[in-house]
This record gives sequence, C-alpha cells and structure tokens, in this order.
Amino acid sequence: MALCLCAAGMASGQQINDAQIAAIVVTANQVDIDAGQLAQSMSQSKDVQQFAQLMVTDHTGVNKAATDLAHKLNLKPEDNPTAQSLKQGGDANLAKLKSLKGHAFDRAYVQHEVTYHQAVIDALDKTLIPNARNEELKALMVKVRPAFVAHLQHAQSLQASLPAAP
Repeated sequence: MALCLCAAGMASGQQINDAQIAAIVVTANQVDIDAGQLAQSMSQSKDVQQFAQLMVTDHTGVNKAATDLAHKLNLKPEDNPTAQSLKQGGDANLAKLKSLKGHAFDRAYVQHEVTYHQAVIDALDKTLIPNARNEELKALMVKVRPAFVAHLQHAQSLQASLPAAP
C-alpha cells in the first residue's frame, strides 16, 4: 500500500524542518478526512459510518489547530516528497475504495485505517516529534498523539467485528 511505504519512509529518521512537518501533518490529516468522507457515503455499516464521521471530525479539528498554529508562527507549510507521497497514496486509496461495495468496501476502508494510523504514530514518534524545532508545533503533535492511538484501537476493534471475507 502506497501510504504504508510513504509513512515508513517518513519514519526512517530523515531530517526535516518545521515547515515540512507542517505540510506533512496537514496532508496526513486531509488524507484521512477524504477517506472518512467517502466511507460515510459508501459504507452500509452503521458502525463504519460512525467511525468515518469520527475520523472526519477529529482530523478536521487537528488540521484546523495545525493551520492556525502555522499561521500564528508565520510558518508556511513547505511541500516535500513525503507530503506529496501521502497525497498520492491517499488518492490511490480513494480510487481503490471507490471500486468496492458492501462488506468488501468496509473491510478495505477499516484495514487502511488500521495500517494508516499505525504508520502515522510511528512517524510521529520517530520523525515528526523528534525533528520539530518549534516547541508549540512539537507540543501540538504530542497533544494529538493519544487521539491517533485511540483511532488505531477503535479501527482494530471495528476490524475484528466486521464479517470475514467470503
């Protein structure tokens, strides 16, 4: 999955600056917002729809906090290969999901959420938080990390409750 490869690359410990971190944070959240919006409209499972709504709400909130902070710090998010790869992976995931229906859609969406949230947590721990120079930016990522862990656990629980593939 493109997102996993990208996030794994993101978690490899490369040096990045705060402007690049801001772009990665905003892009990573937008990818999950887009997938959540699609799941809200395509899933036939009430549990999956509720989870997708939570993803849209929470990640929209994180994006607002991140963009507000970037504005306050006069920090213009700087496009970079990791952010571009996240966007491309998100677009590929959406294209894949749009081709699925019913339980197959739900399983693919939730599997993506499990994998994606684990990759984002790894990236936060190994690259984004350690490389952030601005204390407010670092504090924001530390503050939102527990929500990503909760999202991962929720997605794992949801995954376990879905019907098995035929």
